[in-house]
Amino acid sequence: MDRRNFLGNLSWGSLALAGISSSGRATWKRPRFSAYPFSLGVASGDPLADGVVLWTRLAPDPLEGGGMPLDNVRVQWRLAADENMRNIVQQGTAIAAPDSAHSVHVEVSGLESDRWYWYQFSAGSEESPIGRTRTVPPHDAAVDRLNFVFASCQHYEQGLYTSLRHLAEEDIDLVFHLGDYIYEREGIARIRKHTGTEIETVWDYRNRYALYKADADLQAAHHAFPWIVTSDDHEVDNNYAGAISERNDPVEEFLVRRANAYQAYYEHMPLRMSSMPSGPDMRLYRSVNFGNLAQFYVLDTRQYRTDQPCGDQSGPLCHAALDRDATLMGPEQEQWLYDKMDRSRSKWNVLAQQVMMARVDRRLGAEERYSMDQWSGYEAARNRLFGYLHDRQPSNPIVLTGDIHSNWVNDLKTDFDDMSSATVATEFVGTSLSSGGDGADTWPSTEGLLAENPFVKFFNGQRGSVRCEVTPNLWQADYRVVEYVSRPGASISTRASFVVEEGEAGVERA
Repeated sequence: MDRRNFLGNLSWGSLALAGISSSGRATWKRPRFSAYPFSLGVASGDPLADGVVLWTRLAPDPLEGGGMPLDNVRVQWRLAADENMRNIVQQGTAIAAPDSAHSVHVEVSGLESDRWYWYQFSAGSEESPIGRTRTVPPHDAAVDRLNFVFASCQHYEQGLYTSLRHLAEEDIDLVFHLGDYIYEREGIARIRKHTGTEIETVWDYRNRYALYKADADLQAAHHAFPWIVTSDDHEVDNNYAGAISERNDPVEEFLVRRANAYQAYYEHMPLRMSSMPSGPDMRLYRSVNFGNLAQFYVLDTRQYRTDQPCGDQSGPLCHAALDRDATLMGPEQEQWLYDKMDRSRSKWNVLAQQVMMARVDRRLGAEERYSMDQWSGYEAARNRLFGYLHDRQPSNPIVLTGDIHSNWVNDLKTDFDDMSSATVATEFVGTSLSSGGDGADTWPSTEGLLAENPFVKFFNGQRGSVRCEVTPNLWQADYRVVEYVSRPGASISTRASFVVEEGEAGVERA
């Protein structure tokens, strides 16, 4: 077996059996690379009041496994208080090891809170681009403003990352990416091509991430701000549910694929060691505070979910959707969420998650059609969450959602058939960055869709992201869209803005 196939077919079990570890590797003393090793750029993420994660990966031949030898490489990192990297406040050395695709995750601590920093890596005689990052205010600090963008769904084949180029120029603090960072399969309406077809091995997943991360616009957005990431389905397999694949592969076989996917995801994201996968398991749900202004609960609605009770297509609700054991979050994550919100003292409590919570009927008239892969396929689980929000009343709950390749604004009702029932939260759903191609401002059925679902306040099918400005008294969401992604040069504009007032249930158009 040649080196490519050997690495490509390592699973989480065989990796352990092979005994591959960084501690047993030789260290490349004076690295000289065949090409620029920082081809995938740099990134930062998961900011705390005193620290942040810095990321890079050495990959002189990114689309062929990275092009690195099976040796450890020492990588130097520097963190500065100025963009010219003259006032160095911390520096150190990390090991880029072959078993982690020569990726580097540096968890910097001991920093000043609520301020910007700049960082850079070097290896041998090569230096990375300079990235910018920041710490957040302490959890009990009074904060008067937060600006951030959330985005999702960036199918490389179906469009350019023009929105990310514009995002890099925004005056914001953070970026939330809600999933579908890569796509595991080929798409239609291709503007540019994937390397390979549907991916399953760790080699395949690494090459797919490298293809995406080599994009200059994606790198620019990573270089400008810290990102807080979570995954959805396409980082592994379309519409997968826990250990159940789209094709209903044998569970043992699919868990090997899931382990490969999680390994590559961790290797390419600015995540803490607490999120490092162990075989097919990876802890992604976590909370992030921005002073006392906002607490974010970053959720994982894929890894722990039970199989879609009514299948993973669209159709009428089936009785199984009411099964109390059917879950998207799993019991442990669900209880964690309730416990964290019970203890929150933040003005805004924000669920950053993947799939639509509102029960949107996409069929006009008496017949009903819901997406069974969304929360509508798990009615009992959604009722439990809405019951908690109604009864415990955490301060100003907001839901951020990706996945669906279109923009929505929804009031979340305890009974979607009764507009007089309580509104327990507002859901802002962001469109795709590129998935689905150019998109359109409206669909022919838009007017009827809004009439069929009066809790839906806005719908739009263009590409882009959502910029949010948060103050103690007001949450404003600006839907930022581009006219096309099939060719470069599209300008960006705000299609619509919506506000939620502190202490008020429901959303209004700005």
